[in-house]
Amino acid sequence: QGPTTKEIAMSRSLWIAAALASLTLAATPAAAGWQRQGTVTTPRGSFRSSAAGGCAGGTCARSGTTTGPRGESVTHSGATSCAGGTCTRNGTLTGPNGGSVTTSGSLTRTP
Repeated sequence: QGPTTKEIAMSRSLWIAAALASLTLAATPAAAGWQRQGTVTTPRGSFRSSAAGGCAGGTCARSGTTTGPRGESVTHSGATSCAGGTCTRNGTLTGPNGGSVTTSGSLTRTP
């Protein structure tokens, strides 16, 4: 028997919360090493997120976990590097059932 509509909605909420946490943490200013923790409360419950990362040699890397109100967790990791006016980001989100999503993007500064 497949997941119920409620389970699908919770799973989507968890993925969205993890993605938002990942984007927020990726936007944190570079530092030698850092750790972040926080909670986001939605109508579906509270989502706890923690992450750590650091920068070296022109690359900043981070990893963390977001846990939903039912105890299901999504892990997220990624790295951003910049060279020649272009920054490239790659990341992975892995859900509570082992499925994963890969994210990537780049930004180029033009004169």
